[in-house]
Amino acid sequence: MVRLNRIYTRTGDKGTTGLVDGSRVAKHDARMEAIGAVDEANSAIGLAICVLDDATARPLRRIQNDLFDLGADLATPGDYFTPAPMALRMVQGQADWLERAMDALNEDLPPLTSFILPGGTEGAARLHVARAATRQAERAMTALGAQAPVNPQALSYINRLSDYLFVLARAVNAKAGGDVLWVPGASRGDAGVS
Repeated sequence: MVRLNRIYTRTGDKGTTGLVDGSRVAKHDARMEAIGAVDEANSAIGLAICVLDDATARPLRRIQNDLFDLGADLATPGDYFTPAPMALRMVQGQADWLERAMDALNEDLPPLTSFILPGGTEGAARLHVARAATRQAERAMTALGAQAPVNPQALSYINRLSDYLFVLARAVNAKAGGDVLWVPGASRGDAGVS
């Protein structure tokens, strides 16, 4: 259980932060970049929830909780990725749940015939921002993985999550008339016109 009586600790005033194992790293360390990117993705999801109906938001709240699990996983250095009392680790079931949720959403969506633009309704646009932030988190996690071990289940989860957010944005837009399609070269005829 977490209990915080005060938010500031002053322990990070010299540019370091503590990890689960008690070690300290620079706040600009690749591990902290990955944790921060996951936090940004989680915050973007929270912003999307503000404009979505409860049925659409409910799975996103579960995902927000999973992203805290992911942050805890990333904050636990080492190469032993089995969950333990002092090591919260991502597990395959979390990514599997995203796949099942995507499959259910896709059943009612028409097949894609073009790339889509990140927009449409406000809810879909916010989901696309969350998707892009999730891709940034994935890049930060793979950058960390080039320096230190990263739980393969954590990488699987973040990859599935960006796919899920894409499909969910499509589902939100489907209720309002459909996707905003990319038209390759559509404005070439306007080149040079001011």
